[in-house]
Amino acid sequence: MDFTPVARLFFKNRIAAAHDFATCGDEVQLRQLRSLLNAARHTAYGKLYGFADIDSYAKWSERVPVVSYEELKPYIMKALAGERDRLWRGTTTHFAQSSGTSDGRSKFIPITADSFAKCHYRGASDVVAHYLNINPHSRLFSGKAFILGGSFASTITAPKGVHVGDLSANLIQNINPVANLFRVPSKQVALMEDWEKKLPELVRQSIGENITNLSGVPSWFLSVLKKVLETTGATCIHQVWRNLEVFFHGGINFEPYREIYNSICDTSKMHFINTYNASEGFFATQTSWDTTAMMLLLDIGVFFEFRTLDGSKVLPIWEVQQGETYALIITANNGLWRYEIGDTVTIESLAPVKISIAGRTKHFINAFGEELMVHNADAAITATVKATGMGVLNYTAAPVYASREEKGRHQWLVEFDGDPDAEAVRHFAMLLDENLRKENSDYDAKRTDDLFITRLEIVKATPGVFDAWLKSTGKLGGQRKIPRLSNDRKIIDTILKLNNKAL
Repeated sequence: MDFTPVARLFFKNRIAAAHDFATCGDEVQLRQLRSLLNAARHTAYGKLYGFADIDSYAKWSERVPVVSYEELKPYIMKALAGERDRLWRGTTTHFAQSSGTSDGRSKFIPITADSFAKCHYRGASDVVAHYLNINPHSRLFSGKAFILGGSFASTITAPKGVHVGDLSANLIQNINPVANLFRVPSKQVALMEDWEKKLPELVRQSIGENITNLSGVPSWFLSVLKKVLETTGATCIHQVWRNLEVFFHGGINFEPYREIYNSICDTSKMHFINTYNASEGFFATQTSWDTTAMMLLLDIGVFFEFRTLDGSKVLPIWEVQQGETYALIITANNGLWRYEIGDTVTIESLAPVKISIAGRTKHFINAFGEELMVHNADAAITATVKATGMGVLNYTAAPVYASREEKGRHQWLVEFDGDPDAEAVRHFAMLLDENLRKENSDYDAKRTDDLFITRLEIVKATPGVFDAWLKSTGKLGGQRKIPRLSNDRKIIDTILKLNNKAL
């Protein structure tokens, strides 16, 4: 039975609400700010900064500081210990554990009752609403969703009644029971901690179902889909799930994975929808086929601000410029106030504001003045994959500093889909270097005539080495991500040691 026609009626009002984002987005955002301030005026943080009498954006921006996690951490840890009214009204019993930093330290992001209902779940509903709007032939609700999530594995022991784990684990645990009729796997399997035991169970519970849609991080879902193909003997995932029509993906840039997904899917049936769902909130979704840029969701309990990359200005949404890249700052109904989440976004269009994720503020290489950002690296990898047909499952890169004998260079550790020979890897490295020069003029200038740095080097990763590194850090699971670029060698050297042991 297909419930999609009924669902269209249910989601229709969210499409109508999005019209306001284009016509009066500034007013929508100011209403969000007023609502957030009013809700938290009696909290410890609200009293400290006088939320009760902030009546304009100018007063807000003058009075309340932009903060990092470390500055909010004392309030968060008191809330985690059970104290009421620290950053948000009432008690907070759920926290999303997120590494989010290049050194791997854990952050604990509050998930309040308001952020569950009005941000995360509403954001997920908006994704579905906009997908149904742009795909009039969808039969999404004629089958089930395959949702890949994490677990409640945590680096701390939480007090009784407090849940700390992956965002997805928190969302699955608290989901409306009705939604469980339309999703796999079971909650028991979805929340399993051991990925190596979880993977075969995910396959077992899904292969006999009528799966119409997938949701998860591209790198991890690829592992699941390959296991499904291996188990069933199929060569195309649509031989297993003939009604599969869409993958709602987020967490990392999808473009480096697109060719691999296309190779295992029937592209005449399959759609891919870009989403921006972070531990800190659900922020944006793709709303059309002509661009993968994502529309900011302006009315789900988040007030957005944007810091220029030189740090000189913090701008509200009505002052951003198309084509510019900013560090994203949020104020949200989970109690994060003017919080810089660590992502940089590029404004792709205005009215409504659509963005693409440019990278992490701390994930870059600038050892030689090249200012290489994650979006440069992803774009260059994507172009090289397309030119060579060599799939890339994972990668990380870091500088190799100059010595007496040699100039500096970039070193990339790349896990390929398959086992290319040395000559193929050298060819890939040559093209990747050329594509990086096209993507980043600073890198090109430093590479000209090998002036400051020589051509990049690729080390071929042994299969599974990135998973092995994640496992060694206690972070193997469906939401964990490999840092793409580092300005030092801490991460890559650790993985290279594992890689060398495996050779």
